[in-house]
Amino acid sequence: MPAPLTPPDLSTVQAFVLDVDGVLTDGTLLALNSGEQARAFHIRDGYAIRHALRKGYRIVVISGREEEGVRKRLESLDVLDIYLGVDDKMKIFNTYINVHRLDPAHIAYMGDDMPDMEVMRRCAVAACPIDAASDVLAISNYVATKGGGQGAVRELIEAVMKAQKTW
Repeated sequence: MPAPLTPPDLSTVQAFVLDVDGVLTDGTLLALNSGEQARAFHIRDGYAIRHALRKGYRIVVISGREEEGVRKRLESLDVLDIYLGVDDKMKIFNTYINVHRLDPAHIAYMGDDMPDMEVMRRCAVAACPIDAASDVLAISNYVATKGGGQGAVRELIEAVMKAQKTW
């Protein structure tokens, strides 16, 4: 694994943008007889997301897959900015930051694979789980010690909030 880039300044992060598969989940899809594809989310990631929202941070989820179960899980955490079934993550990201007047210098993006890389390169904190694809690891300036779906999101949110004394 390549050495991470210069550690990011976590004290300026105002928003978290997250992928789903491989970040909020471990990337495993269970194909059920009904045709649904089930995923498992880590409860501590959910706690950190709700805690960050209550403290005024933005949580944005951008995923290439469209699954109603994922939407329901995120809505149960009070996440409002949910973009599923996205082909062009950069387009959604740019639209979002323009509408909400956010500076990428204040955004932490956590991704795990090729579709995340373009947006990661724009953000001050390019984060990934420890088990991300090697190309993503190479461009990340924050690599969680945990894998996707195993608390990596909690680790990032907690690190940011502790750096800002809001945890």
